[in-house]
Amino acid sequence: MTSTLTVRHLFGPGPTNPYPEATEALARPLIGHLDPQFLAIMDRACEGLRQVWGTANRRTLPISATGSAGMEAAFVNFVNPGDAVVIAVNGLFGERMCDVAARCGAEVVRVDFPFGQPVDAQKVAQAHPNPTIIAAVHAETSTGVRSDIAALGAIKGDALLLVDAVTSIGGIELLADEWGIDIGYAGTQKCLGVAPGLAPFTVSDRAWERRVENPRSWYLDLGMLGGYVGETSGSATRTYHHTAPVAMIASLDAGLQRILDEGLDAVRDRHYAAGHALQNGLEAMGLELFAAEGHRLPELTTVKVPDGVDSAAVRKELLEKYNLEIGPGVKEFANTVWRIGLMGPNASPDSVALILGALQDVLGK
Repeated sequence: MTSTLTVRHLFGPGPTNPYPEATEALARPLIGHLDPQFLAIMDRACEGLRQVWGTANRRTLPISATGSAGMEAAFVNFVNPGDAVVIAVNGLFGERMCDVAARCGAEVVRVDFPFGQPVDAQKVAQAHPNPTIIAAVHAETSTGVRSDIAALGAIKGDALLLVDAVTSIGGIELLADEWGIDIGYAGTQKCLGVAPGLAPFTVSDRAWERRVENPRSWYLDLGMLGGYVGETSGSATRTYHHTAPVAMIASLDAGLQRILDEGLDAVRDRHYAAGHALQNGLEAMGLELFAAEGHRLPELTTVKVPDGVDSAAVRKELLEKYNLEIGPGVKEFANTVWRIGLMGPNASPDSVALILGALQDVLGK
C-alpha cells in the first residue's frame, strides 16, 4: 500500500523545493559508483561546484553527507589538539562550530556578536595574536544575517579562513578565491535547489599543506576522499573509499547545470529581487524585520512575530490551509521570530505573492 504526500511550498530555512531538473535526475537508471559514466558526472559536478564557490581549487567536491558533516570535515581535517581556533559567533551555527572545534581538541577563542548582527572583522582580529584558523558563517541561517567574509580574509594573516556557506552558495555572491577562503563547506538543500544529502566542500592548496594527516574521522578523511574523486581533477585512477550516493550526485549535477544555464549573475539577481520584494511587503504589512538593516539575506528573511500572536498557531494554519511552510526562530527567539526562505526555484515573484497573501489572511484572523 502506498501513501501520497502533500506537495508543500517549502518557504522555511531549508530544505527548499528543488529545481525540476534536480528531481528528474533522481529517477534516472541507477549506475555503479565506479562506472565511467558516473565518474564523468562526478567530475562535471565538481567543476560546477568550483563555479558556484568562485574558486579554482582542485579539491572541490561533494561530501557524501549533509552540511553538518561538511562542518565536521572542515574541523577534523585541519585542527590539531591545542590549535587556537578563533570563531565568530552571531548565531546558532557559529555556536555549533565552537562545539565541533572543541571536540577536535582546539583551544576555542569565541568572539560573540548579538544574534541578528553581522560579524565585525576587527574584533575577530583582536581576539588572538596568532590563530591557526579563523572561522565564521557567511549567511547565518538562524538569524538571516550576512557577514563580510572578504573583510575576514583581509585580516586573517597566517591563519586559515574557514567558512560556512550553507545558505549563501548558489544564492548570493560567493568568491572563495578572491575573499581568501581556505576551507569552505555548504549544503545542497538551500539555494542550490537540490534535496538534502550532500555537502559541497572546497579546500585551497594552502590549507591542504596543513591538513591533519590521519584525522580522527575515517569517513571524512579528505585525503582518502580525494583519492576516490581523483582529487576532482578528472584522474582516471580512483581509489575506492565508499559507495557514493550516485543518484544524489546526479541530482546535484543537474541542479548545478540548471543554475549555470540560467547564469550565476541572473540567479543571484533573482534571489535578491525576490528577497527584497518580500521584505518590502512584510514591512508594508506593518511587520518588523529582525536582521540588521544593510546585512539582511535576500534568500532568508527573519521577521518579528507581532505582539499577542501565537507563532506556532500561525505556522500551523499556513501549513494546513496553504500547504506553506515557514520556520520558527531559534533558541530564545523560537517563539518571537519567523524565518522565511526564498531559495532556489522558490526565489520568484509568485512565491512572494503567495507568502504575503497567506500571511495577510492568517494574521487578519
